[in-house]
Amino acid sequence: MRAEVEQGAASEAVPPDGARTLGTVACVLTGASRGFGRSLALALCRRVRGTGSCFLLLARSREGLAGVAGELRAACPGLEVRCEAVDLGTEEGLQRAQRATGELPQGQERLLLIHNAGSVGDISKYFVDHANLTELNSYFAFNVVSPMCLTAAVLRAFVKRAGLRRVVVNITSVCALEPCKSLALYCTGKAARGMMFQVLAVEEPDVRVLNYSPGPLDTDMFQLVCTDSVDPEIRCEFQDMQRNGEVSDCNVPAEDLVNRLLEDTFQSGSHVAFRDP
Repeated sequence: MRAEVEQGAASEAVPPDGARTLGTVACVLTGASRGFGRSLALALCRRVRGTGSCFLLLARSREGLAGVAGELRAACPGLEVRCEAVDLGTEEGLQRAQRATGELPQGQERLLLIHNAGSVGDISKYFVDHANLTELNSYFAFNVVSPMCLTAAVLRAFVKRAGLRRVVVNITSVCALEPCKSLALYCTGKAARGMMFQVLAVEEPDVRVLNYSPGPLDTDMFQLVCTDSVDPEIRCEFQDMQRNGEVSDCNVPAEDLVNRLLEDTFQSGSHVAFRDP
C-alpha cells in the first residue's frame, strides 16, 4: 500500500527571522501523530526548505497523522507530507513502512531518520512477574527490532553520495542509563536501542547518529507511570516531578533537538540530554 501523500502549495515557507535551515530534507519520523513526535515534526518543518523536502510520518493513528500533516502543510507550504498508519511491532506494519521509505523522492541535501515511537510496557508488574514470552517478544519487536529493521531499510534506500548528509536520531531516556523500578521493559528496551545506535555510529562513520533524551515530558506515557506503576515510590517520584514543574512541554525539547541538529557538534553515537550544555 502506497503512503498517503499530502502536498502543500508551491510557495516557500519562511523560517524564523535569522534562523538557519536544514536545507532540503527527506525526513522519516516514527510516533509522529501526537506528543513529542508531533512537536518535533512542527519544529523541523519550520527549519527546512519546503519545496524539495518530503516528510514521511509513521504512527498507528490515521486520524492523528492526518491532523499533523495538516499542521505541517500550513506551517511549511511546498512541503510534501506522506502518512503511513502502521503498527511497527508487526511484520506487516514494518514491511509497509519499509516500502514507504523506498518510495520517497531522492535528491535532498539531508536524510533525517528519527525513531520516536516507543512504549513503556506493562508497568503493573515487577521484574519477577514478566514471564510471558509472547508479551515480551511483542514489546521488543516494537521497541528494539523495528527501529533496527527500519534504519537498515532507510539507509539502503538513501545510499551514501556526495552532497547528502545522513542523520539518525534515537529518542531515548535516562532510563537507558539508570534502572527504575517497575520499568524493567522500558529500561531494557531503551538501553538496547542506545547500544544498537552506538554500533551503527562506529560501523557507518559517514552517518551522524544521536541518542537524544528530551527528559520528562507532559505526555500520556508520563501520566501512565504516575497512575499505573506497581511501585508506590515511582508513582510518587513522577507525581513530584509534575508538581515541582520538572515536566517539560513537548515543544521545548523539540526546539532544542532541532537546534542541536543545526549546530551538528555532537559526537556521533553519543547520549545527549535536553538541558545538557
